[in-house]
Amino acid sequence: MRIISGSARGRRLAEFTGTQVRPTSDRAREALFSLLFSRLGNFSGLSVLELFAGSGAMSLEAISRHALSAVLVDSSPDAIKLIEENVRRCKFQDQVTVLRLDARKGLSGVVHQGPYDLIFMDPPYGKNLIPQVLNEIDCLNLLSVGGIICAESETEFSPADTGSLECFDSRRYGGSAIHLFRTRETIEDQS
Repeated sequence: MRIISGSARGRRLAEFTGTQVRPTSDRAREALFSLLFSRLGNFSGLSVLELFAGSGAMSLEAISRHALSAVLVDSSPDAIKLIEENVRRCKFQDQVTVLRLDARKGLSGVVHQGPYDLIFMDPPYGKNLIPQVLNEIDCLNLLSVGGIICAESETEFSPADTGSLECFDSRRYGGSAIHLFRTRETIEDQS
């Protein structure tokens, strides 16, 4: 796994090992960032939140493409160590905050740094966590006006609108799917 583009292009990232881990492939990440670029323009100045961060690859890719800052959240001590190693490898210590929190219960701990322009989430599959976390994001107003949430799931998952958040695009990449959400106000403003 590596950073695909930007200031840290080609930098190799440390990875988890084992059968429980399913990092987003370089190919899927490249396709997603192309899609995000077409929706957001460039990443300059964006504030990023990554939930269930794992290796932190999504946020580090955004920082490499000139996002301003990122908050990476995971509840696993092993993931936190891995994220911190990858932040060091990319030399993004001044732009990244790493927090050990349960994304289902601890999102109030990231409110003061928000709202966020880009939120990534890749929760464990088969636990139906996406609706729960989307509801929390909506209730806490963590997504900025015009911002996008990228939720990765198993292909069988059917995204649904949650509160003011509406799914406006879904794409399949191998055995995974990525669903893009934004606030309804954003969609109505563009009509």
